[in-house]
Parts: sequence; C-alpha cells; structure tokens
Amino acid sequence: MARDRKPSRQRARFVAASVATLALGGTALAEVPASAAAKPKGHDVSSHQKNVNWSSAKSKGAEFVYVKATESHTYRNPYYNQQYNGARGAGIIRGAYHFALPHKSSGTTQAAYFVRNGGGWRADGWTLPPALDIEYNPYGKKKCYGLSKTRMVNWIRAFSNEVKRQTGRRPVIYTNYNWWKMCTGNSAAFAANHPLWLARYSSTAGSLPSGWNFWTFWQYDNGGSLPGDQNLFNGSLNQLRAFARGQQG
Repeated sequence: MARDRKPSRQRARFVAASVATLALGGTALAEVPASAAAKPKGHDVSSHQKNVNWSSAKSKGAEFVYVKATESHTYRNPYYNQQYNGARGAGIIRGAYHFALPHKSSGTTQAAYFVRNGGGWRADGWTLPPALDIEYNPYGKKKCYGLSKTRMVNWIRAFSNEVKRQTGRRPVIYTNYNWWKMCTGNSAAFAANHPLWLARYSSTAGSLPSGWNFWTFWQYDNGGSLPGDQNLFNGSLNQLRAFARGQQG
C-alpha cells in the first residue's frame, strides 16, 4: 500500500512499489477477478489520492474503504479527515490503517500513535477494525527492516496487544505471502484471531500465510475504477456490516 512518510523519497517508493508488485504475484488486472466478482468491492487510499470524490466512489460500487492514518510514530496522513469522514458521509463503511516501520520504534509505540491519530474503533456498523500494513521496507535495502524473524513476530504481537487494549479489537493484518514467509518465518501465531488482508495482484488469491484458512480482504490490484488500490471482502454485504460491528473476526 501507500508509503508517503517522506515526499523526497518518491523515487525510492516507486522502485520499492515496483518490486513489491512483482512479489505480490502477478500483473495488474483490468477487472475484478471472476472468482470473486460477486463479493463486496472496496478500496484503500492515502495522501496520494488527496481529496477523494466519495459520491463518485459510491456510485462506482464502493462498499468499504481503508484510509491510511499513520506511518511509524511521527507521520499522519494530512487528508485523513476528508477521506475517513467523507467516506462515512457517502455511506461507505470505512476503517483506518497504519503503515509499520518496525525499525523506527516499538510496536506498542506505533500502535498507540495510530489509535491516537485515527486508528480507533467503535461498534457503530460503519467502522472497520484497525489494520496493520506490514510489508517490504520501501525506504531501504533491508526488506525485513533489519529485524530477525523472532523480533518481527514480537513487534507485530506488541502492536496487536496495544491496539486490542485500546480499542477492544485485534487488528486486521495486511501483508503478502512472500514477505510474511521471509520476515516472520511464515508464523502462524496470528491466524486464530487476526483477520487477514492479503495483497496479491493476480486473478486468484494464491497461497495464504501459515495458519490462515481464508482471507477476509484481498487487495487484487493497485489501480482500477475506485481511487487507490482495489479490494474485495470475502463474504456478503450483510457479513461485512456484521464484521464492522464486531460480531465476527
């Protein structure tokens, strides 16, 4: 997803995004994968999308969206309020996500910053659980941020525990199979109580990280009819609403 902590690193982001796209498992798609065409359609946005036309997104079929709130423990999306509140005003179920930089500060510190700056949750039926975006390092050559597999698992656990303590829900984990296998040792430690948001640009979701039997969200393309990245929810619209209320997941 979007990495926009330092605008001066635009070239680094472009290169990293290109590498990540290949790692995610395929080329960009023009349409919703046929295998999941009936599922609720959504997207995710960041400061790259600026002020989003939410009525247009709704008219094009958006049922949900994740909005980038924070990155590390110092960056907040300057368009967050327009995006997050605008989506709700248009009748779109929305949630917030945090882009992790595990080498910058602890999981607890980043989770607290995230919740304090938009990553909260309430059981109103319109708010998705907070999400953790954990993937390839876009700012350097160390794909796992210089952390060992054990330290990475512990970092994710600390982030999750703080989010749960402050919001009452475990975060959704956004990742892709290749990074998860490389940087956590394909840990199964989170599958039982953390919904999976799988990134894979292909016609099928492909292999899942260890322990997960299904994906809850699938990011299948980085461009399409909706602003930002294109996503699907693995269930019906009623199930999506129930998920937002905290009745499952």
